[in-house]
Amino acid sequence: MTIFSSLTNRIFLASALLTVVAIGVAVYRVNVAVTAQAENELHRGLDEAGTLLEEYRTTLFEHYAREARLVADLSDVKAAVYEKDPPTVQPIAEKYQQAIGCDLFLVTDPSGRLLAKAGRLRTGYQASATREPIARARQGKETVSLWPYAGGVIQVVTVPSITGPELFGTISVGFSLDEQTAERFKRLTNSEIAFAIDGRVEASTLPPEYHGALSALVGANGVRVVDIDDVQYVALSRALPLQATDDLPGASGPQATALILRSRTDRLRFLTAVHRELAGTAFLAVLAATLVSYAVARTVTRPLGTITATMREMASTGDLTKKIALSPSARWDDEDARLLARTFNTMTDSIARFQREAAQRERLSSLGRLSTVVAHEIRNPLMIIRTALRALKQATGTTPESRAAVTDIDEEVTRLNRIVSEVLDFARPIKFDLESVDVNALCEAAVRAAASEPPIVSVTLDLDRTLPAIITDGERVRLALVNILTNARHAVLAHGNADKGRGVRVLTSRTSTGRIAIEVRDQGVGITPENLGRVFDPYFTTRRTGTGLGLAISRNIIEGLGGTIAVSSHADRGTEVRIELPAPS
Repeated sequence: MTIFSSLTNRIFLASALLTVVAIGVAVYRVNVAVTAQAENELHRGLDEAGTLLEEYRTTLFEHYAREARLVADLSDVKAAVYEKDPPTVQPIAEKYQQAIGCDLFLVTDPSGRLLAKAGRLRTGYQASATREPIARARQGKETVSLWPYAGGVIQVVTVPSITGPELFGTISVGFSLDEQTAERFKRLTNSEIAFAIDGRVEASTLPPEYHGALSALVGANGVRVVDIDDVQYVALSRALPLQATDDLPGASGPQATALILRSRTDRLRFLTAVHRELAGTAFLAVLAATLVSYAVARTVTRPLGTITATMREMASTGDLTKKIALSPSARWDDEDARLLARTFNTMTDSIARFQREAAQRERLSSLGRLSTVVAHEIRNPLMIIRTALRALKQATGTTPESRAAVTDIDEEVTRLNRIVSEVLDFARPIKFDLESVDVNALCEAAVRAAASEPPIVSVTLDLDRTLPAIITDGERVRLALVNILTNARHAVLAHGNADKGRGVRVLTSRTSTGRIAIEVRDQGVGITPENLGRVFDPYFTTRRTGTGLGLAISRNIIEGLGGTIAVSSHADRGTEVRIELPAPS
């Protein structure tokens, strides 16, 4: 015997294996998803930090550019510059440098000679980078430029101070990209910042010994990964364009670049704890799942053993109706086991019902064959009796009592002949003649046929004139409707509602599924609940003179044409018979 020969072992091993695989896949997918999410967040944060740095730098410089224009147009500045006296200009330059908050404030006379210098930065005025923008400003042109210096670079806007055609001098306002500014941007973006000039890092929030490694990242496209002192960083290079505003042209000069770095090691350190927790959780889950799967396997196989024993007993005894006793025991505490046992009992109930129905069909088949023989044997004497009655009616000298007796006999012969016809119709197979039929006209014809026999019961027609013609056996459907209307008429007469204006109503409509519905509603005596389930049984009737074949024949006709027929009723309130027939789509 192998390990897989037992159902318990197979269920246990399959459940355990499925659990292990599911947990393994889940842990792997969670790890991948969490890592990818962390990486995406890191890259997105890096990009947002770069955008924030650029926007802040642009906004800051636009502010300085506006302030420089305003200061250049002030009368006290123009008056001091006009004197061309550095001691006179210096206090004014310091005052406006502090008011603006810039890192550098320079004032020159019309010839380009330096008159005043203010701010925390000191740069050589004669440097080649400063000459060109000041020269352009002396020509009346505002200029943006970069002035390099030891430890960083200054972004400067230089504007002329003029009144009409007269040039008083130039004003240069700038802010630096150095370590102090990098620290400010670090606090703003929560990232490490480095500034590079012409591809070489000059200022950074990281120690100077790492400037060489950072310089290799200047100008790189996209996000790069770099290892610095056992810490892994992701870095983004952003060029700092010289032109800050559309109306300020740039001058030639060094190229500035900003590096934004974030520690990948610090940001992803929490993943180690997550992976450790996931591994521990997976181990515990596998252990618990193994125990639970074994318990589940046992709960499944124990009830199956009882069902198997019951089936063996059924096979040995031939009793296909034996049921499982659902006693309140631990074996049946599981809801699924109870459902399985109840389903098994339902199956045995169905088998018993099928056996009864098969026996009933066999009895009906035998009864039908017998009825056919009896009907044929009865019909021949009836024809002889009817012929004799015709001779008695034509005889002369008969007494009134004899004539009344002949009339009664003739009526009973007619009734017996009708019963024989119904028995033959029920017993023989139905052959349908299909043709295009107007359902509304069919209902009207059936109402006329059913109303020909007194006493009269009112019938109301509520017909949907938009119904299409259908392909069916119109004469057979009319016969079924006549049988139903006859039953409705008798129900109304038995209830005494015919004299109260309450009768029968016939309706036609189209269902939501596209079929044609015919409803016959009466306000008669109704059908009791115990009799409602037997109305289609052959030879079942509650009328003394009924044959019990009308609704049985009607159901054979409707179902033979692919339709359905249903009866709903309430005692003393009336009955509704609903027929649905197939219709063209």
